[in-house]
Amino acid sequence: MDDLKQRYLGQIAEAGDEAALESIRLAAVGKKGEVALKMRELGKMTPEERQVAGPALNALKDEINSALAAKKAALVDAALDARLREEWLDVTLHARSRPRGTIHPISQVTEEVTAIFAEMGFSVAEGPRIDTDWYNFDALNIPGHHPARAEMDTFYMHRAEGDNRPPHVLRTHTSPVQIRAMETMGAPMRIICPGGVYRADYDQTHTPMFHQVEGLAIDTDISMANLKWVLEEFVKAFFEVDGVDLRFRASHFPFTEPSAEVDIRCSWEGGTLKVGEGDDWLEILGSGMVHPKVLKAGGIDPDSWQGFAFGMGIDRIAMLKYGIPDLRAFFDSDLRWLRHYGFASLDQPTLHGGLSR
Repeated sequence: MDDLKQRYLGQIAEAGDEAALESIRLAAVGKKGEVALKMRELGKMTPEERQVAGPALNALKDEINSALAAKKAALVDAALDARLREEWLDVTLHARSRPRGTIHPISQVTEEVTAIFAEMGFSVAEGPRIDTDWYNFDALNIPGHHPARAEMDTFYMHRAEGDNRPPHVLRTHTSPVQIRAMETMGAPMRIICPGGVYRADYDQTHTPMFHQVEGLAIDTDISMANLKWVLEEFVKAFFEVDGVDLRFRASHFPFTEPSAEVDIRCSWEGGTLKVGEGDDWLEILGSGMVHPKVLKAGGIDPDSWQGFAFGMGIDRIAMLKYGIPDLRAFFDSDLRWLRHYGFASLDQPTLHGGLSR
């Protein structure tokens, strides 16, 4: 027994991993190990011999098991030490703070609108915020005597005395982008034009700078029916409802003929807007068929092509969807407001994954 003890304790001490240790355990104290075989021989011994050999064998088995357990613990500790050395981290360093930034509702709604119209084949077009009065007014069939061209409504850029260049304005809508897109892309086309615009107005529902998105589709056989379908699909997707009723009211815009204001059926139960139900109507946008003079100004033959256009305020539909009461708060730079109404920075709105998660 002393030979067994010395041999196995020596092997246990030299074992380099748990697999080698398991092999030693099986050879020593396993069911077919040497100690187990020795214990089977106890039945052949006299009672006197068993009284001596039995306790000795049990002591040997306990000592080997203890040595195995101690060695296994040592191997585990050694592996942990090695891992800690490789994965060293100074726990006294400051923890990384969670990013606190959020997406502004204007940016969020712009992405939502873009995702919806992208599914319908509309691309995004952009243009300058400072443009000539020709692109902002003349090309859109807005006559010189129109009230929108007055300085009380439009921000004109300063011109030095003797400067003969065309007057420049802070664009009052994103419609100039449509003219520029027609000049560069031609027909057929389907675009939306989101962006900031400027008008001299300031109250709870108006600010000197706000945001619009306008849409334009030009082809050979486009009608008001196509316009109605596009707007219905947009409203259903944006407000995330299954059904919606739209009401077209005859109106007048210089750049469309015929023109129509578009209302949606809604209710205001408990002060909360519910789209697609109720007996109230809410105006959300203006639309119509593109005026032939506008097509001609964009370099497109109105005898061969026709199209529809629409425009809505991004700030306004953001207020309606997310229950924001005051437009001026969009531009106050109040971090408390932004944390309340802001959106998670990594949530990209999609029609399949959800717009306002």
